[in-house]
Amino acid sequence: QVQLAESGGGSVQAGESLKLSCVISSTIGCMGWFRQAPGKEREGVARLYPGRENTLVVDSVKGRFTISRDDAKNILYLQMDSLKPEDTAMYYCATKKGICTADIKLWTYWGQGAQVSVSS
Repeated sequence: QVQLAESGGGSVQAGESLKLSCVISSTIGCMGWFRQAPGKEREGVARLYPGRENTLVVDSVKGRFTISRDDAKNILYLQMDSLKPEDTAMYYCATKKGICTADIKLWTYWGQGAQVSVSS
């Protein structure tokens, strides 16, 4: 059983930054960040595969969000800059065995979520 715990959420104004952290108890494969806004489906935001340099972020946050990992501490980060009101959501980190996929159903382990609220 893999355990994940997010931290770093909060309330900010548009244009400000937040950094989310996720402690993951063990490395089993791809790691990623997802978000779910009220009344909307959960969507992928960014993901990476440990040990590989390339990362993926979705177009809506490209240039503003950066995913990274501290290998020694096994912490996954999501740096969020130039936040917009439409970024308001519950943010979740997740992991799965093997390669990355955009199919949310295939992600096995999830954190409890961190609320991010952006006001205009």
